[in-house]
Amino acid sequence: METFGTILIAIGLIIALVYGIILLIKVFQTHILWGLGSLFVPFVSLVFVIMHWDVAKKPFLMGLISIPFYISGTVMLPSGMAI
Repeated sequence: METFGTILIAIGLIIALVYGIILLIKVFQTHILWGLGSLFVPFVSLVFVIMHWDVAKKPFLMGLISIPFYISGTVMLPSGMAI
């Protein structure tokens, strides 16, 4: 059960990483300052998603798919191993 939980967490992290990078590419394609802000200033990416929903909708929503993987994997770990 612990191994399966770890695998689910890894899958969730990979999904989040891939779609986070895709979103970051879209941010830089919009404007360099948006991209730099997304890298160095907290919550700028979220502001970008809200202001440019038509561009950021797909990578943002696809990245949310990682949440159930991460939560279910964390639940399957023993209490002392939760990440």
